[in-house]
Amino acid sequence: MTYPNPNLAPTITIKRSPHASAIKIVLGILAILIASILGLLVLLVIGIETGPVGFILGLLAATIPVPLYVVLVLWIDRYEGEPLWMLGTAFFWGALVAAFFAFLVNTIFGMTVDALTGNPNAGEAMSAVISAPVIEETGKAFILFVFFLWKKDEFDGVVDGIVYAAMAGLGFAMTENILYYGNAAAQSGGMLTLTVIVRGFFAPFSHPLFTSLTGIGLGLSRQSNNVAVKVITPIVGLLMAIFMHSIWNGAAVLGGGPLFLLIYVVVMVPAFLIILVIIALALRREGQVVREFLVVDIERGLFTREEYEQLGSITGRMGSSFNALSRTGVKGWRARRRFNQLASELAFHRSRVSRGIRSRNLDPQAQEAAYLHALQGLINELRAR
Repeated sequence: MTYPNPNLAPTITIKRSPHASAIKIVLGILAILIASILGLLVLLVIGIETGPVGFILGLLAATIPVPLYVVLVLWIDRYEGEPLWMLGTAFFWGALVAAFFAFLVNTIFGMTVDALTGNPNAGEAMSAVISAPVIEETGKAFILFVFFLWKKDEFDGVVDGIVYAAMAGLGFAMTENILYYGNAAAQSGGMLTLTVIVRGFFAPFSHPLFTSLTGIGLGLSRQSNNVAVKVITPIVGLLMAIFMHSIWNGAAVLGGGPLFLLIYVVVMVPAFLIILVIIALALRREGQVVREFLVVDIERGLFTREEYEQLGSITGRMGSSFNALSRTGVKGWRARRRFNQLASELAFHRSRVSRGIRSRNLDPQAQEAAYLHALQGLINELRAR
């Protein structure tokens, strides 16, 4: 592959926010309005069920820890941070759209089973074990498949799949927790405390964990050139998410405290640890991609050996960012983070091109030249400090 000269002026520019047409802006605004309406309808129903005091307490208890959870999820994406608008879209899709349709379909399903059996408990149990896992996981997964199919340049592998899935899961869990916390608060302060402990501390990542299985399936599909793997892994990931969700709900609804605790210890904790191992392996792979596709830039003198080594490891990136902050302040830290991000984007761009994955309406060579030109400018700025 021939690489452009980084000193030549590119024909396109790498921007923090891509140019959007008027049609895209209108469609984006329309989507935001629809999602907001659906979200307000869900909150209205929750408020009616819990009462105003319970709703306010539930809303506060559900939303206050969310920033911490989001920071923990975003920390995973160490090499190539995803666009904020896509992260926000995933979160609010889960919180507003997926939550609305899950509430609607689960309610209808439960009422139908209740009417057929004459047993309200049967309707509730069947809704929790059958309807909720299928509808909720499919609803959250929808936005992942949208990103996977239409934003190929921002969905490179397992790490991206997990991050987008976790954001959608956190959004959904936040809305769901408003209901649970609100109902608990309507009963007593002690019940609210107990519910917050169980859902907020012992199982805060249940929804992100389930949906991450779909994200892993999509990530494996993106990384593979095998046709069977590309088709099968997303389906298997979604089915595994539904299965895990069903086991979790079934233990809580059908088994009570002892079975729930057993499933938590025997199934959920190991599953969470396995996800952590998968994240570690996926990050290791991303580091290998960065090192493999940036080595040519050492050979032609764009990067120094030190810069290359730092870009290829998480500790190196963190160390270079900290050094920039301590030596040159916030401005230097921002420049270093931008340098790390662009270098990773260049590496993953080259990786995608080598596997035949290309952005729509953009020439790969023009993108390459734009990345190199932007990196050269940042290098000049950083070395001058």
